[in-house]
Amino acid sequence: MRIAIISDIHGNCFALDVALADIRRAAVDQMVCLGDAIQGGAQPAMTVARLRELGCPIVMGNADAWLLSGEETDPEHPATEQMRAIREWSLAQLSNADRAFIAGFQPTVTLALGDGPELLCFHGSPRSFDDIILPDTPEDQVQRFLGGFGAAALAGGHTHLQQIRRLGGALFLNPGSAGYAYSHQQPEDGFRADPWAEYAILSLDGGRLALEFRRLPYDADALIEIILHSGRPHAQQAADQYRPADM
Repeated sequence: MRIAIISDIHGNCFALDVALADIRRAAVDQMVCLGDAIQGGAQPAMTVARLRELGCPIVMGNADAWLLSGEETDPEHPATEQMRAIREWSLAQLSNADRAFIAGFQPTVTLALGDGPELLCFHGSPRSFDDIILPDTPEDQVQRFLGGFGAAALAGGHTHLQQIRRLGGALFLNPGSAGYAYSHQQPEDGFRADPWAEYAILSLDGGRLALEFRRLPYDADALIEIILHSGRPHAQQAADQYRPADM
């Protein structure tokens, strides 16, 4: 049993297609998306279309919910005017059917890994898509977020950071970001995104779990052209995130 786990596409269908090409070569049995699929990037409608074609289970992320409702759920990270402008543009690209598709995303998704073990999928944590789990998050806080669910493996996104963590006899993983990867160790005033698509493959073979992290580079110049010709607000700023820092 091999499950491809993608997350945080953020409307970057160009990067998603790079990940999907690799997933097809990897011959997986199942796919799941951990949310934040549409909002933010230059290709919201195309990303919806691609996910609809895939027909895989999709978790509701905080950005997905905010895109539909405009209701802010995380007071520590309020939306800026720039984010609101991008949200309005993103909504304008989507049909009523697209919006209904996004509204069908689930708070959590549970997948069978075999005859007994299960994979529990969510965005931030099973309790809230706003919860943040990083490698340095204290163990007692992680247990509050993830303890007591009984799954053999738990998969969450939200932080755009590939990571793995033991939870007693269980495993927590984050596949990284398929559409908006970046380093957490950089100054805000010099922020750069990484031109690669990240995802993970979780497999069960002979009763043992195996995990592969994938990172697929793509043509940053091609993505820059997509952004600049999309009509997305603040497109130049978004494109500049993919240029080398000395340009």
